[in-house]
Amino acid sequence: MSGGVHFYEDDRTYFRCPTCQLVFVPPEHFLTSEAEKAVYDQHQNSPDDLGYRRFLGRLFEPMSQHLPLNSRGLDFGSGPGPTLSVMFEEAGHSMEIFDPFYAPDSKVLEQQYDFITTTEVLEHLHHPRSELDQLWSCLKPRGLLGIMTKRVIDREAFSTWHYKNDPTHVCFYSVETFEWLANYWSATLTIPENDVVIFKKEQPQDNL
Repeated sequence: MSGGVHFYEDDRTYFRCPTCQLVFVPPEHFLTSEAEKAVYDQHQNSPDDLGYRRFLGRLFEPMSQHLPLNSRGLDFGSGPGPTLSVMFEEAGHSMEIFDPFYAPDSKVLEQQYDFITTTEVLEHLHHPRSELDQLWSCLKPRGLLGIMTKRVIDREAFSTWHYKNDPTHVCFYSVETFEWLANYWSATLTIPENDVVIFKKEQPQDNL
C-alpha cells in the first residue's frame, strides 16, 4: 500500500491508491494487536441477536441464492460471536471459521471452499492485497467470495463519514476498488446492494 496519493487528513493521514482506488492509512496509524483486540472484545454479537442476523442477512440472502445444497464454506473474520457461519449451517452447509484473535487455526486457510464470506472485516486488514489473494486461492473454481464493508464515495462524503473514525478501520474500498479486483482476478462481480459485493471465481474456459 505504498505510493498512494494524499486523500484526506484528520487525526490520521489517508492516502488513495491511484491504481485500485483503495483509501488507506499508513502503518504508523495501526493499533497494536492488544489494543485492536480490546476494541473487538467489546462487540456483543451472537447468533441469538435477531437484529444482528438481519444485518448479516444482507450478505446471507444473496449468497444463499447461488449456493448448491451442502456447499462447504469459510467465514473469515468470524469475530468473538460467530453468527454467519451458524446461519449457513442452519441452511444445510458445512462451515469453517477463521479469526486471527478468536479462531486462529490457520490450517483452515490451507483448504478449498465452495464459498467464503467476510463481513465487516476488510476494513481491518493491514495487508489487504496479500490477504485477499490468500482467500481467493482458497476458493474452488466457480466458488463465491462474499464481502460486506461500507464503501468510499468521494472526499466530501469521506470528511463526515463515521466509518473512518474507528481506529481499527485502516482501509476503505470503493466500487472502483472492487471492479479492479474483479479484473485482477478475472472474476465476475455482482453488487446486490450498497455494502455488499460478491465475486465468482470463473473456470478458465468460462472466460473464453
